[in-house]
Amino acid sequence: MSFGDPNNPYGQQPPQAPQGPYGQQPPVPPQGGQPGYGYPQQGAPQQPQQPYGYPQQGQVPPQGQPGYGGYPQQPAAPYGQPGMPGMPQGYASWGARVGAALIDGLIVGVLPGILYVIAAIMAAGSVTTPDYSSCQPGDYSCVQNAANTALSSSTPVGAIVLTGLAWLIGLAGIIFVLVKEGQGQSPGKKVVGIRLVKEATGQPLGFGMALVRRICHFLDNFCLLGYLWPLWDEKSQTFADKIVGTVVVRSQ
Repeated sequence: MSFGDPNNPYGQQPPQAPQGPYGQQPPVPPQGGQPGYGYPQQGAPQQPQQPYGYPQQGQVPPQGQPGYGGYPQQPAAPYGQPGMPGMPQGYASWGARVGAALIDGLIVGVLPGILYVIAAIMAAGSVTTPDYSSCQPGDYSCVQNAANTALSSSTPVGAIVLTGLAWLIGLAGIIFVLVKEGQGQSPGKKVVGIRLVKEATGQPLGFGMALVRRICHFLDNFCLLGYLWPLWDEKSQTFADKIVGTVVVRSQ
């Protein structure tokens, strides 16, 4: 007669471990605090991750560097300081500015000047002598009328047309130069390698401000002092540049 297993006197089957979904045994929990697959690791608790853009705990944000998380950036240096984009080579010289102005003046004035000269020659070749025979001595109004009549009758239509055409071409040339100057470089400035920009941002000033700057040049015409001011000015500015807030810099 067999009494069976002494550890199982009643003959019961030991409980079976639960089966996995595919008949596999589930993993045994790790002992002794060792990490195991599928079970949380024991030991020191992990610190929660910081949101993106905020410094980790215990870290000091870098000084003088742009950062995330609300740290303010240092204000940008004023335009014209060493290392600023668009102005690595400094301000334009007075000679370069004069050369650019001469080139722009030739572009604007050559063709209208030629037309004015032709119109003057045509008018001079057809001048008639005023007829004062009908005027009494001392009658200055009659003398003036006779002179005006001779002048108006002697001016040919072609001379008048050429004069008007020269004026329109000159105006169109001035507008063209101002548009290009508002974009940064007039034809003359492009030839000599300089640019007109805003002092605060280094960007082109646009047609409107270029026109205002040209109007402000009337202050530079006072004994030509404003045009000579860039010779000793720290930023090589004329009076008009200081009023509008512009500088002329080297672009090459």
